[in-house]
Amino acid sequence: MWKAFAILSGVGFYLAAFMLVCLYLGGLVDDFFELGGKGRLIGIVLGLPLAFYSLYRQLKRNGFV
Repeated sequence: MWKAFAILSGVGFYLAAFMLVCLYLGGLVDDFFELGGKGRLIGIVLGLPLAFYSLYRQLKRNGFV
């Protein structure tokens, strides 16, 4: 029970950290290519599915899925 709680309690932080990294990288691309905010949008659009896929793999590896 504690193992499950420990793993699942970090899920929100994991997703938030992953999305922040994607937003940051999108901001860097946006600043470099001067896209006017579209780089951050691309970071969100690409980051969200990647975050969920990575989360799915992590949960599957730990036997929750």
